Amino acid sequence: MLMEPVTFSESGGIRYLHFGTELIQGAMRIRDPNAIYLEYNQQMMAWLLFLQSNPGMQVAQLGLGTGALTKFTHLYCPAVKNTVVEINPAVIVAARSMFFLPGDDRRLKTMQIDAHAFVHDERFHNHFDALQVDLYDAICDGPSASSLDFYTGCYDLLKSPGVLTVNLFSRHKSFDINLNHICEAFGDRVLLFPESHDCNVVAMAFKGPPLCVEWTDIAKRAKLIKEKTGLETASWASGLRHANAKQENALNI
Repeated sequence: MLMEPVTFSESGGIRYLHFGTELIQGAMRIRDPNAIYLEYNQQMMAWLLFLQSNPGMQVAQLGLGTGALTKFTHLYCPAVKNTVVEINPAVIVAARSMFFLPGDDRRLKTMQIDAHAFVHDERFHNHFDALQVDLYDAICDGPSASSLDFYTGCYDLLKSPGVLTVNLFSRHKSFDINLNHICEAFGDRVLLFPESHDCNVVAMAFKGPPLCVEWTDIAKRAKLIKEKTGLETASWASGLRHANAKQENALNI
């Protein structure tokens, strides 16, 4: 399989990852490499609103990019074990050499494997508490994994309860395709964040018992996450509340 070239650029103290084009595949503030710079990347940590990072917790990232999610979880959730799935070996090298991703240890495992194969590997079914999916190629015209079969595999990877976060591209025909497949795989238990920069929209899907939570409690949890990690969570509760129909009074999903 021909792998896409990995290239870099820097501007205003920000280092960017590219796949041979000007399109941005990830970014890092050089003076604060463990912070999550891009807003949609920050929102992909929103599983923290609903899951406690207890010892032995398993989290997987499909698509490494700059390693922003992995670095953040590795630093701020020391009880969590991370599994990273990335098919391109050059991306793995770049994340470690240019974006300061730590090497594998007892809390971090990097797998050079295709995401489609990974989600259907029965060894990992019912294995992960949270799953973060950000799979784009050089063209960036929608996620490179979009099928119902793929999202059904994501559902199978998760424990109960479990949370999936996915980066979607809102102003492209792929958005409805992906959203419909996520909804079908997760029984319509899906929330959307408001659109952020460059048309990114993060979807969050749930597996397990029904949730009924007051928005004030979610806002308190978001504030606690901000205090402990510095993650910009102030708009999460209000954003989710207003972006999703029939969720105005409380979160019922």
